Amino acid sequence: QVQLVESGGGLVQAGGSLRLSCAASGTGRPFSINRMGWYRQALGKQRELVAVISSGGSTNYVDSVKGRFTISRDNVRTVYLQMNSLKPEDTAVYYCNAEIPRDLRLYAYWGQGTQVTVSS
Repeated sequence: QVQLVESGGGLVQAGGSLRLSCAASGTGRPFSINRMGWYRQALGKQRELVAVISSGGSTNYVDSVKGRFTISRDNVRTVYLQMNSLKPEDTAVYYCNAEIPRDLRLYAYWGQGTQVTVSS
């Protein structure tokens, strides 16, 4: 089975930086990951895609974080989100996501979420 473990959330002052990490691990048969990404959900708002990266390194970002956030992978099972110039509007629970092919189907796995709070 597969689980995603996140770290790096916390409280930071506006203009500061945080780096989120997410590592996929599992037991049983080997698995691969096509894409990994980050979503966030602010209190009272819908969950939104923040950034995604493919196994080939292609990336995409929501407009509000372009130029400030960078998604990267150091292997196919670990993803990072470097967040610079943080704003109070970035405050949300951030969730790691992984797309895993298994038995000729694609499955989405989610981390438990990590809180990011940006003070003004």
